[in-house]
Amino acid sequence: MGCCSGRCMLILLFTLQLVTAVERQVFDFLGFQWTPIMINFLQIIMVILGLFGTAQYRPRYVVLYLVWTLLWVAWNVLVSCIYLDLGGLSKDSDILSLGMSSQRSWWEDNGPGCETKGLPSTGWQSPENPELVTVLSCWLEYQYIEFLHCIIQLVLSVSTPA
Repeated sequence: MGCCSGRCMLILLFTLQLVTAVERQVFDFLGFQWTPIMINFLQIIMVILGLFGTAQYRPRYVVLYLVWTLLWVAWNVLVSCIYLDLGGLSKDSDILSLGMSSQRSWWEDNGPGCETKGLPSTGWQSPENPELVTVLSCWLEYQYIEFLHCIIQLVLSVSTPA
């Protein structure tokens, strides 16, 4: 097996997908976005199966991963459209939380260069209440950070040579 064989490249791409999916999963947990959490979990499982299938010469696992990749690409296109408000979809809808809780992108308050300002809290016990904090400005708005996450996942998924 050569250093730059197709199998080595596939293992490298699977590893990159695994790292980026786990990173995305962490930030979706922080924002209580339940639908992305469940789908990211499935992505992590499928990437592990694809990695195992590649390392152990199990073509069925690789084929299962390829079928999942079609759904994963569709999901990332949908999320991109939601965050960019394309096609009648809106980032303010309850699609990403299944209507179970108030979901927010973690990046909305904690993005790079975000300045937050606490409002006066008369009558509130806890000054850390999220409703009492407003974000004044960010270097990069949260919807573009979420869109970049989708683009990274799309590039890694489409560049998988199988």
